[in-house]
Order: sequence, then structure tokens, then C-alpha cells
Amino acid sequence: MSEIRRKLVIVGDGACGKTCLLIVFSKGTFPEVYVPTVFENYVADVEVDGKHVELALWDTAGQEDYDRLRPLSYPDSHVILICFSVDSPDSLDNVTSKWVSEVYHFCAGLPIILVGCKKDLRNNSAVIEELKKVHQKPVTYEEGKAVADQIGAYTYMECSARERDGVNEVFECATRAALTVRGGKRNKKSTCILL
Repeated sequence: MSEIRRKLVIVGDGACGKTCLLIVFSKGTFPEVYVPTVFENYVADVEVDGKHVELALWDTAGQEDYDRLRPLSYPDSHVILICFSVDSPDSLDNVTSKWVSEVYHFCAGLPIILVGCKKDLRNNSAVIEELKKVHQKPVTYEEGKAVADQIGAYTYMECSARERDGVNEVFECATRAALTVRGGKRNKKSTCILL
């Protein structure tokens, strides 16, 4: 068993790919059926830089109905993944209009990794056509990176859970970020507060 334990909480709009990302990472299988998450926990052993880390993965519901319940997931966190879907520009807009303020409120000072999920859909012709109907297009890497810079994220990453592309890298990076946090605090002025 790992001596080092860290807690990761993943947030973002409903259906943006959070649960699939966690399941592919922790279980190695892609769930073909969408079932909205209420709250789920997974545990994965991660090795980074010669350190064995037990990473507790806390999945959360992105739907507005759970806005008052979701903060119960934040205490004692070490790193936060804020996810959006590359095929949903609105989900990227919600990073700045909703998710960042919630995370800053409950987990000030913790490292945030902005994750663009479903990157395999960026060049999908059906997705492109659907988005054109509403005068939108898939989110580019540069747009995601710009938002990450704007919110002061630890880093910006993209992945495709369906194709298992970039999944391990997201969690290795998150584990490294979590290891910068001591006792739920990144520095003396940061803390994770439950109101």
C-alpha cells in the first residue's frame, strides 16, 4: 500500500467526459452508456518521479441540481481537475462563468488542471456540422490554453477517454501537482473550506 495519499476532485459540466476519464484511467474500460453521476469515488495507484501515490479520485455531478451537494467533495483535496468538452464551447465558457469561482471559493490555492475532454471529436464531421447549425465550432487547443492561462491553472491538457489518448498523462500531471500540496494546503495562505 502507498504511504503517500492524495485526493483529486474532478468537476465540470454534466456529460463533458469526467466519469469516462476516471473510469478509463482507473479500470481501463470505456463505458458505452451515459449514466449521469451523482457522486462516485475511485482509487488508483500512480507512480511519478519514483514515488508511489494512492490517488483518491472523487467524481462529481455537473448538473445544476447538485450545486449545493457538490461542495461536500472538496474538503482535504490536493488537486482539482476542471473539465470541459472540446465538442461543447459552452462547457468551456462555463469554466470561467461557474467552475473556477466555485473551486476558488472552496479550495483557494489548490492547483487546478484544466482538461479538454473528448479531443477525438474536434475533427469529427458530424460534430462540426451540428455546431455550425448554432454558429459554433469545436474548441481549439489554443482556446483551451488561453482559458487555462486566464484562470491561473497549473497546466492545460487534452485527452480522449474513448481512444485512451492522454489519459494517463492527465493523472500523472495531477499527481505531481498534488504532491506540491502539504496537508490540504499548497501554501500558507491557501486552504480548502466547507461552508
